Amino acid sequence: MDTRAGADGRARCGWVGEDPEYIRYHDEEWGVPLHGDRALFEKLSLEGFQAGLSWITILRKRPHFREVFAGFDPAVIAAFGPDDVERLMGDAGIIRNRAKIEATISNARLMLETEDGELDQLLWSFAPAPGRARPLSFAEVPAVTPESTAMSKALRRRGFRFVGPTTMYALMQSAGMVDDHLVGCWRS
Repeated sequence: MDTRAGADGRARCGWVGEDPEYIRYHDEEWGVPLHGDRALFEKLSLEGFQAGLSWITILRKRPHFREVFAGFDPAVIAAFGPDDVERLMGDAGIIRNRAKIEATISNARLMLETEDGELDQLLWSFAPAPGRARPLSFAEVPAVTPESTAMSKALRRRGFRFVGPTTMYALMQSAGMVDDHLVGCWRS
C-alpha cells in the first residue's frame, strides 16, 4: 500500500512503517524546506553515507555522526587528517566506509572555498518550480530527475564526491526542494 494509517490514525507515505523515529522524521523533516550551508552540508554528507543503505540506518546513527563529525562544521572537518580517518573507521556508531569518510573530509575542504550562502544558493537553484503535482503512488516518484542530474554535475565540477544524481534527488526530497509526500498522506 502506498499510504497507510499509523497508530495515531494519520495516513502517511507507506515507506514510513511503524518505527517512531521514522514517523517523526516523515512528519517533521522530510519535505520541509531546509536552508543554510551547514545544514545542507550535513544533509549532503549524510545522503552520501546513505548511498546503498536504508535511510533509517543513517537516521538512527545521525546523533553519533553529528558528534564525531563536529556537528558537521566544515572548518573542523576540513582539518581532519589520517589519524581522524582511522579513528572514524574504528567507530561502530557510524558507517565505516573509508571512501565516504574521505569524501566528507574532502567535501568539507571544498566548503571552505565557498562564500557564505553559496552552497544553499547552488543547491536550491536546481529546485523545480513550485506547483508540481504530488505523486499518487510510489511508482510516480522518480529516483533521478533532470534537476538532480544537473545538481550532481554542478557539484562534481566543483570537486564534490558521493553526489550522484540518485543521491542528489534523495537530498532534494529530504531538504524540501521537492515534495514527494503522496496524495492521501496527511502531509500532502
